[in-house]
Amino acid sequence: MTVLTEGRHPGGFLVWETFRDYCHEVITVASGTLEPGTVLGKITASGKYAAHDPDASDGTETAVAVLWGHADASGGDTIAVALVRGPAIVNQHDLVFAGTPSAGEITAAHTALAAAGIIVR
Repeated sequence: MTVLTEGRHPGGFLVWETFRDYCHEVITVASGTLEPGTVLGKITASGKYAAHDPDASDGTETAVAVLWGHADASGGDTIAVALVRGPAIVNQHDLVFAGTPSAGEITAAHTALAAAGIIVR
């Protein structure tokens, strides 16, 4: 029997948001092939976004947004949509973190998102 696996859907992490046009922005993703729900950091020097990396020192060490849909920036910068501000609530089980962050790093990312009005439940 064939086994089908359903992938992540654009916005599938979202539980609630106030106004879509207020909470979302078109952003530039600087690197990587990212899936919906990826927690993003903002590169200080360029203003572009990349996967949140707690060990970085370029700005991406602070979680600031959640990627809405798929983004393939493996060949260079690409345009995408992200949830960048709240009020909004997201499902913690549908968030994607790059690498294998510790529980403390995930908690810190949730706290940083809360500062932007994005509550993780």
